[in-house]
Amino acid sequence: MIRVLFFARLREQLGVGELELSVTDAGNTVDELRQRLQAKGEEWSRALGADNLLCAVNQHQARGSETIASGDEVAFYPPVTGG
Repeated sequence: MIRVLFFARLREQLGVGELELSVTDAGNTVDELRQRLQAKGEEWSRALGADNLLCAVNQHQARGSETIASGDEVAFYPPVTGG
């Protein structure tokens, strides 16, 4: 399983703070995961389609080409997050 977290305005826009996905459903890279999540609907596409959206894999900043695997935690967040 892959644990996917959404922070700040993403959590508010999507109405969810976290998801658990199988590796098959998540894809092999951060970009694939993002594309599959955007396919969930218009709100998901809009929220996750922002050019300035940041991502971390296992609490380390990641690029879209970063490989993800079972047990990983992937977080999406805007450039400025509040407490």
